Amino acid sequence: MPYYRTAGHIPPKRHTQHRAPDGSLYFEELMGEEGFSSDSSLLYHVNIPSSITGVRTWTLPDQSVVPNQPLAPRHLATHKLFEAGAAGIDAVTGRRLLLGNGDVRISYVVADAASPYYRNVIGDECLYIESGAARVETVFGDFEVGSGDYVVIPRATTHRIVPHGTVRVYAIEANSHITPASRYLSRHGQLLEHAPFCERDLRGPQDLKTVEGQDVEVYIKHRGSGPGGVAGTVHTLPNHPFDVVGWDGCLYPYVFSIHDFEPITGRVHQPPPAHQVFEGHNFVICNFVPRKVDYHPLAIPVPYYHSNVDSDEVMFYCGGDYEARKGSGIGPGSISLHPGGHPHGPQPGAYERAIGAEFFDELAVMVDTFRPLGLGEAAGDCDDGVYAYSWARDTTGASNR
Repeated sequence: MPYYRTAGHIPPKRHTQHRAPDGSLYFEELMGEEGFSSDSSLLYHVNIPSSITGVRTWTLPDQSVVPNQPLAPRHLATHKLFEAGAAGIDAVTGRRLLLGNGDVRISYVVADAASPYYRNVIGDECLYIESGAARVETVFGDFEVGSGDYVVIPRATTHRIVPHGTVRVYAIEANSHITPASRYLSRHGQLLEHAPFCERDLRGPQDLKTVEGQDVEVYIKHRGSGPGGVAGTVHTLPNHPFDVVGWDGCLYPYVFSIHDFEPITGRVHQPPPAHQVFEGHNFVICNFVPRKVDYHPLAIPVPYYHSNVDSDEVMFYCGGDYEARKGSGIGPGSISLHPGGHPHGPQPGAYERAIGAEFFDELAVMVDTFRPLGLGEAAGDCDDGVYAYSWARDTTGASNR
């Protein structure tokens, strides 16, 4: 995120001596993208950040995917995955993989326990908080997050998630970096006037502190030969990883609330790119929020039928009443997968019901991928098995075939 921030105590000149009150040197770490050629931050540690005293394997939850074959649209009811509750489950090791490809993995978890310290060195993560609240502690400082917050965590950022009660998390894990949509950025990285959010809406880390501790384990997700090309390792550190006295730069975790997204509307129906918020390599993230809808006198406010010939569309329904999906079984916590090659759009009856509507009260997070998605282990446990046939039924559920 090319927007400069600073926290704590830093020297006036980078790559120069920075000493503690007792005269000892702090240890400077450059955390940067694209090999010194893109965004970076400098962090000043009390202890040597490279120090480890032990390594062992972390056996990850199943990361394999199978093809969506035979090709079909699907409805995944994520709330069924944790019907027994979240006793002792954390938001890192408890994630269950729903969908994935070589560019992105989409998981879901209901957690009530503190996660281990964790870093993903494969790519950035975008965590959407469906409900509940938590403290996200990071090497850059902490956040308090709640329902509707996106938490964007850069690759290799050490952090942990501490729920306040029970928290539901929709996790989007990239094999790349995740940034605001490029169409909203100047060539220098500032959010432009036509963007549906701005830098004022982004919450940076707070409460930078140094934590005492010895023999602290950090769980690391990294590239490997395991299923999905993903592997896990646990490093034991001689000192606590949160030992930073100051940092500055343009690379850091941040939070953006879906409720601060200002929807773009028009006289006729706006295409999905109008709802985009973030992007990664070969995928985009959009959100659909409560908004006034099309005001042309002959407008049909629900989406027109469309064939995403270059992408799979994943919609996570997190609140409100999604007009276009009425009669399909979709509800809060549902995910619809509309694969490339299948023309999709409103359920039967939605066209007619939408005419004359002035406002839609709906909340959803959409991920469009530009390579086909496979089905993770959790998809088989929450696929309703009938969504593909919902357009061939009338609004009462009776078959039209």
